[in-house]
Amino acid sequence: MLHDPHSLAAMAETLASSGEYRILRRLVPRSEFADSQGAAVKTGILLDVETTGLDHTRDEIIELAMVKFDYLPDGTVVRAGATFNAFNEPSRPIPPEIVELTGITDDIVAGHRIDADAVAAFAEGAVIVIAHNAGFDRKFAERYWPLFAKKAWGCSQSEIDWRKHGFDGTRLGYLLAGAGFFHQAHRAIDDCHALLEVLAFELPETGKSALAALLDRARRKTMRVWAEQSPFDLKDELKRRGYRWSDGTDGRPKSWYIDVDEGQETAEIEFLRSTIYLREVDPRVQAFGAMNRFSTRA
Repeated sequence: MLHDPHSLAAMAETLASSGEYRILRRLVPRSEFADSQGAAVKTGILLDVETTGLDHTRDEIIELAMVKFDYLPDGTVVRAGATFNAFNEPSRPIPPEIVELTGITDDIVAGHRIDADAVAAFAEGAVIVIAHNAGFDRKFAERYWPLFAKKAWGCSQSEIDWRKHGFDGTRLGYLLAGAGFFHQAHRAIDDCHALLEVLAFELPETGKSALAALLDRARRKTMRVWAEQSPFDLKDELKRRGYRWSDGTDGRPKSWYIDVDEGQETAEIEFLRSTIYLREVDPRVQAFGAMNRFSTRA
């Protein structure tokens, strides 16, 4: 049975306004989001890679997707721009679990190579690159295309306190549902379009876009404090404090560490001295900003 789209929209509006139903609409990528009213805009890139595995030093990229977008300095998304989508044939067959996860097969990528010059031309002029798991995507992107080491990066998964804003989790599907949409595709370019819709969503706590919250966080400096050679029997104390474990396999110290806003590292050092080491110590402290956060160079 065919339904008039206007009638479907009216029914959805009636159900939603009743307060008894929650309506999700299929995501249809759009180009226009807000009127810039002649104000100068900045250009960003949403980036997603599909790979043969999780190890950025050995595994390979099999797909790169990017979507350009313009935004105002206050975080208002103005419009979506050009897209970039390309496959890359790896040196070994794609593992079955990756095929199942991404839908990308050896036949799809056969004979494909991602043109580095095309990537550079696309990224020209972008002031920030955003990925939904920048700690993963940035490391792969920098290994293949060093130009990404010279860009500021933001992470839409970790640099927005989604739970504080009423979302059930940080997975892209959860966030898209919270913004009132669903999408069934799991291609990298589709995820980029979904992420743009999520970033344009107005957070009820602030009345500003999710992108505004991300930019505010990305612009701030963070300090990483390492608790190297801390007593093993105090690991639970560190975990309760919010410390995370680095196993040392990626070149970082094998140690507990915590990331705090600039200015809070003094209190963290005092905690380590008074609670963990019980003596005067000068722990390793690193500073991070959008230019090196999530990078292998960190």
